[in-house]
Amino acid sequence: MNEQIKFYQEKLDFQMDAADLFDAFATDANIIVVDTRKAEAFINEHIPNAISLPHRDISTNNIQDLDKLKIYVTYCDGIGCNASTKGALKLVKLGFRVKELIGGLDWWKRDGYATGGKNGVVGLKISCNC
Repeated sequence: MNEQIKFYQEKLDFQMDAADLFDAFATDANIIVVDTRKAEAFINEHIPNAISLPHRDISTNNIQDLDKLKIYVTYCDGIGCNASTKGALKLVKLGFRVKELIGGLDWWKRDGYATGGKNGVVGLKISCNC
């Protein structure tokens, strides 16, 4: 039983879902959302207030302005993409605290939240079903 508790606690320590992120925007100023997809994808559509930091470009050269006291939540398109995992791994290796958004942009939109960018959508403000 202790192994299961550890397993589930670690999942919550390292991941969050769209509802958790939405709630964190209102209550936690230490959250920075990182879009780890290519810059073009970010321009087309992204989670509001996210920063664009493509996983392929993450290095000591472009993270010097990031605050290591913040928690960085990485995301990509969704479960068929692992850019958020690659970005999270790189950020952790550089000394940042990181969580990964389960389901990425796809599940963010499925839960009814707004997006920004050229193809941004108005959110439906659907309440969490979990």
